[in-house]
Amino acid sequence: MALAKPPIHDNAYAAALALLERAPLIDGHNDLPYVIRLAREAKGDVGVYDLTKIHAEGDTDIPRMQAGKLAGQFFAAYVPPKHPKPAGFALAQIALMRDILKRHADVFRPGLSASDVIAAKAEGRIALFMTIENGSALDNELDALDAYYDLGVRLMTLCHNDSHDWCDSATDAPRNDGLSAFGKDVIRRMNRLGMVVDLAHVSPKVMHDTLDVTSAPVFWSHSNAFSLCDHPRNVPDDVLDRVAGNDGVVMATFVPDFISQASRDWHRPAKDQYGKTPDGLDHEKAEAEIARKAGPRPKATLPQYCDHLDYLARRIGHDHVGIGSDFFGWINPDGLEDTSVFPALIAELIRRGWSEADLEKLAGGNTLRVLAAVEALRI
Repeated sequence: MALAKPPIHDNAYAAALALLERAPLIDGHNDLPYVIRLAREAKGDVGVYDLTKIHAEGDTDIPRMQAGKLAGQFFAAYVPPKHPKPAGFALAQIALMRDILKRHADVFRPGLSASDVIAAKAEGRIALFMTIENGSALDNELDALDAYYDLGVRLMTLCHNDSHDWCDSATDAPRNDGLSAFGKDVIRRMNRLGMVVDLAHVSPKVMHDTLDVTSAPVFWSHSNAFSLCDHPRNVPDDVLDRVAGNDGVVMATFVPDFISQASRDWHRPAKDQYGKTPDGLDHEKAEAEIARKAGPRPKATLPQYCDHLDYLARRIGHDHVGIGSDFFGWINPDGLEDTSVFPALIAELIRRGWSEADLEKLAGGNTLRVLAAVEALRI
């Protein structure tokens, strides 16, 4: 992990900074709560972790979020797929995020609706949206959704890297041929509550099942275009062709193996048939062996990431593309090293000819539209 390199200070970068002064920027997915939970010294203690200092070994902290001009951030209560007590772990992560809000009220505002992003922008703060990443946190109890909503959760990713009792993962063997009957009830309850359905991590069949059932727009909070990189976590064209009809948003992500086909191919020997790391594998040892045979890991880059944004904008329209970094304290692409880089991303797109209107949609306008639409359907 390295700090972001100084940006190119040209006219495009100056224009990007000016745009982000007036237009809200929202990142759809960041795993900072799990990073704090795993930190050797902090072990989940927000105060010990100290978000006010730059963590050179990571990618997310208050100084770099502010440098990145964020107005809204979706933080994930990630639940490991095989955790024996998923609901308890989700609640612990929600408590951690609530502690961030309490300790840093001068920086973060609770994100409960689209209007909170607008208010945060005006105040010079960041709207912190709490999400659950992995529907196993429900423990197969539909009413748990109501409790999570009341705690402030406004989005749930239906599964993670493993299939579970009611939802098939993109990176695991199917167990339900998509969504089970209970899974479809989950979608309907989320619609009624005003909670965003997130289709990152789910199988293409689940994507289609959800689009058949939902009455509200949906997110892919951190997924790219399968046609440019064939990782199973990316969105195939037949699904992309339904996004505009749903009025949803695909938030392109910074994960190198989801951006670069070369990086994806390099990693294949360390992955199982479904594209995930097998249980018990020593990942560092496996990567060292790959490097010995195939040479250094190919790097993903900011321009390659923008290729995904260009493709998505052409395929589904500028009204349906957003940003979902998936920062989680690991290896990031060149040019997308940490949360300070969003102006450089916007500058690269300015150099590619994106209009101001389309950049404002990408930065946060499309996300705000979906949030408002989901809220409007709340019963």
